[in-house]
Amino acid sequence: MKNDDAIPSSITELAEARWGLRRHEWQMIAIVISIKALLFLFAGQSYQVLQNQRVAGLRGWLEIWNRWDAVNYQKIAEFGYSATGEMRPLLVFYPLYPWTVRLLALLTRDYVLSALIVSTLASFVAAIVLLRLVELDYPRELAQRAVWFLFIFPTSYFLHIGYTESLFLMLAMSCVYAARKQRWFLAALFGALTCLTRANGLVLGPVLVMEAAYQYWTTRRWQWQWLYIPLLGLGFGGYLLLNKYVTGDAFAFTSLMQQFFSKSLSSPITGIDNALGSLSRAPSEAEMVGMQEVLFIALGLVCTIVSWIKLRPSYSVWMTGNWLMFVSVSFVLSVPRYTLTMFPIFILFALLATRRVWFAVVTIWSILYLAFFSSMFAWGKWAF
Repeated sequence: MKNDDAIPSSITELAEARWGLRRHEWQMIAIVISIKALLFLFAGQSYQVLQNQRVAGLRGWLEIWNRWDAVNYQKIAEFGYSATGEMRPLLVFYPLYPWTVRLLALLTRDYVLSALIVSTLASFVAAIVLLRLVELDYPRELAQRAVWFLFIFPTSYFLHIGYTESLFLMLAMSCVYAARKQRWFLAALFGALTCLTRANGLVLGPVLVMEAAYQYWTTRRWQWQWLYIPLLGLGFGGYLLLNKYVTGDAFAFTSLMQQFFSKSLSSPITGIDNALGSLSRAPSEAEMVGMQEVLFIALGLVCTIVSWIKLRPSYSVWMTGNWLMFVSVSFVLSVPRYTLTMFPIFILFALLATRRVWFAVVTIWSILYLAFFSSMFAWGKWAF
């Protein structure tokens, strides 16, 4: 019996030495893989039944996820940016994700597959980073619950398909984790890459400043490594240079966003009022473009307020900055998807779920709406 017991132990030790992962982290990755497989299976089967169309082969199962902005990112990966023609509006999409897909496509020769691989690998890393980040303050069990709630969140299917969510979340949380571990150069590097992935990566600037201030307040020690924080802005600077190179105008994305996507900066009151106005649309639009947007705006606001009471100040800054960016536009759209990147929400869910009844409530709500939204997306309907 001793020899039998030693075998799995030595295998685990070998895996930990090779990949730097502990046993419970491997278990977390296994859970993520299981969720991913079940999600793809469920959506594919529901597509075949409700659309009355058979999905042909593995390629067909992948293609049902290749919709909406996923197609735009693949166009950028394949053809690059352009100041003219149908590619002109795509300059509003930040470049790191499509560049990563293009790099991998040099090996796979398949942009759809490459996009899914990038998102899959990033989702694995995101799971481990969130687990380790939460473990800095809470027991392992609570950290595992936080990861569970992230991957069953109603819009978590975006972590598995050709969108930026998994890469963005991985980089943003890595930035915060590096800052928590006082590795400030790495924090600035991850922050710069986050800014090159999505606009709200800029929120990491105030987050790192708050984290540095909190560390100074608790230790009363100055660290010269905090001077690395401004390097985070190089990511956004790279995006401005891209705009300048393609169009001759470093801020071309602002006019393109307004011209092609009807979005411009506005007050949160205006954005929320417009979202409420969508409730009077036709029933299907009133639900998906109205009701769900309003509900997730409310969820984000409530969790942001609670975060200032329950969580570390830097996490609350991330929540506040992101929520304000999502609603401070003339036309609010995709808030359920954007809420996925407000990762402290899942720590709050995990804290709430220390009671079994709340664990059941949050889990059932998440899984039901995950099934609903992911099916809508796979069918080609608008689902954020």
